[in-house]
Parts: sequence; structure tokens; C-alpha cells
Amino acid sequence: MNKPYGPHSPHITRFAALCPPSSEAVPVPVDWDEVETWLGLRLPADYKAVVSAYGPLDIGEFIWLHAPCVQEGRFDYAAWLRDTHRHGRAYCEGAPSLEPRVFHPDPGGLLAWGTTRATSNLFWDTSASEDPDEWPVVMFHQDAVYAGRDPWHCYDAPLLNVLTTAIRSGLPLPGGGTLGPLPPTAHRTAFLPDPKTWTPPAPRPAIPRERRAALTEGTGLEALTTLVPPPESPYLGEGSWEELYEKLGTRLPTEFITLMERYGAGTWTGWLDIAAPLQPGSRGFADECLQRLGWLAEFHEDYPQSHPHPAWPTPGGFLPFASTIDGDLVGWLTEGHDPDAWPLIVAPRHADQGPPLPGTLIDTLLEWHRGRFSAEGFPRFRGVTDLLEYVRFEAWDRGVHDE
Repeated sequence: MNKPYGPHSPHITRFAALCPPSSEAVPVPVDWDEVETWLGLRLPADYKAVVSAYGPLDIGEFIWLHAPCVQEGRFDYAAWLRDTHRHGRAYCEGAPSLEPRVFHPDPGGLLAWGTTRATSNLFWDTSASEDPDEWPVVMFHQDAVYAGRDPWHCYDAPLLNVLTTAIRSGLPLPGGGTLGPLPPTAHRTAFLPDPKTWTPPAPRPAIPRERRAALTEGTGLEALTTLVPPPESPYLGEGSWEELYEKLGTRLPTEFITLMERYGAGTWTGWLDIAAPLQPGSRGFADECLQRLGWLAEFHEDYPQSHPHPAWPTPGGFLPFASTIDGDLVGWLTEGHDPDAWPLIVAPRHADQGPPLPGTLIDTLLEWHRGRFSAEGFPRFRGVTDLLEYVRFEAWDRGVHDE
């Protein structure tokens, strides 16, 4: 007896008649038992049939059907599922007035299978039936978010039925409009020219009890290093603190020095970057800081309403020490002669200048990583089911600064 997703599956016949796949749409081996064991769910037979026969596809030049595969630096099935589900959770947390949604691996959660060129995401509603072949497709339409409308729509039909409608007559979009009719084409996904067999990631190691306790207990650097473990060998650079002070024209807060000597250069939770303070050259802290000070001085002179603080070395001026991936700068207002008394402040890229932050640098990092503090430059971790699987410090070495 043929498997319902084998080469002679009626699903293959139906899909090939709908949009004949091009010659480069060749299969990528998938161990479906392994995939389904990792997911904790059986998957729809029509999906397994199409993926088994053709691999990841660009359907109708608009819908990407993602497969359990991997291509280094471009796609990993587990990472894509995690990020797509997190994006959905984050939206739902920010829109509590809408119908709440749950996402895999929560029981009955939405499970992603594709995306569109309009950055919309496509899911199955696994709560609809114990039979995966009955799972209806649900869309999250990004353009509806921008228009201030409910971005969710359930099509009350399984995968192949939805693809058929998209190609032949078009699908209604959440918030208005239509997806399609699409051209009846199916090509190998262009950004995955050489996908490989995917294997599930190894189980995460057990989280130490003391690290989980640090989400709510403890203070200062001891609590921070327990919650966000530092590297064994922090990278600071080849210079000295005295050389840095001479170049900047000031000493720096003791707390910053203590933090850097424990963590070194790196990225906090994929968001906040601090360069190696003792590294000379254009990729080092001093040169990077001086370059930013030049920009800040110009911004303050040209746009004083949006950049009200002068730049160091003006007394009381802003002295940055960190940046975010969104272009915010974190630093101090150099008020007075004691660096340890300087207040912490963020110069936001996409918002008006706010007041100094209420806490010290270490306390701010600790409370931010506990999910108990947010501000411009320190966004809330939306869509995260377990902070301890998300918060992290990624250490840099000399190679990062030499690039």
C-alpha cells in the first residue's frame, strides 16, 4: 500500500495538474517520522507529499512553501518555526483586544508552513481536528497590521484547497483585498538553491535552578552573571584603561569597567552591542565613540529640538558607550566631575529624547533581562515563552574588531 505522501500519492497528481513544478524543483530527503517526533504532531499528507516530491517551493511567484531542510546561512527549519511563532506571539501580546492566538508547541497552537512575498505568514490551525488532513490554513497578513486592521483570517480549508483557490480565483485577504489569482507555477525557492537534509536540534540542556531563580532573586553583578552567563575569557582589547581615558579625555564610571572586565565586548540578547574598550583602531571603542561624538555634535547643532543634549566634551554632554541594532545609542550625561554619578540615558533613533533612566547600568541590564524593564533602546521581549531560552550574551573576539 502506498503512503498517502509517497510518489504515487493522489496529492502529487493533483498538485502537478494545478501548477506543474519546474525541473529544478527536486526533492530534499526528509525523515518524516523524525520531523513529526520532534514536533510532537503528525503533519498533513498533502504537505508531506508535495515536499517529498519537490522540496521547498515558490508557488505562483508569491507563496513560499517551506520544507524541513537547511541551507547554511539562509534557512533552518527549526529556527524559522521558532522565529515565525515568536513574531505571531509578539503581535498578539501587543494587540490584546483581538482574539487570542496560541502557537506551537502549545497544545492546539498555530503551526507555520509558509510565507508570502508580502511578508505574511501562513499556518495550520492544529486545534481544529485530531486529523492533520483537516487542519485549516490561517493567514497572518502583515499589510493589515500596517492598516490597523485585524490581520488574521482562517480559510476553513486544508493546504491544497487553499493553494488551488489562490491560483484559480484568489484568496480574500484579512483587512480587504485579494491574494491572486496567481500564475500556475512552482519553482525551487530561489534563496534555497542547495538545501540539505534537516535534522532536529539536540534537546536543550537543563537550565540550572540558580539561573531560573535569578529571574526574580538577587541584585547587582552577581545576579546578572547568574542570569546571563558571561564568557570564560572576556575580550577587552590590547590597550589599557589609562590609554582609553587619555583618548576620551575622561575617566569612565567604575561600574562600566567592572561590567566590561566580567563580560568584555559582545552583544546582549541579539540587541545591544558594546565594542572592546581597550581595542585600538577604527573597530575599537575609542575611535567608534569619537566618531559618534562628532555626529552627535552636528545633530545637536542642526536639530536641537530632537537632540537636546550636547556631545561630550561639552560639560554635561552625552557620552555614548553602546548601540542597538536599531540605531539607538546608550550612554551617560557627563554631569559633574564624578563619573560614578553620571546618569544613564538613551539617545533613541526613532523617538523623542526621553529623561535619564532610573537605574544604574548593571541594574538596568538585570531588570531588562528579567523582562521587568523596558524603554527606548531596551525593548520588551515580546513573543518569548521562556526568557531563559532567549536572553544571552554573545562574546566577541579580536576577529570581530579586525573585520
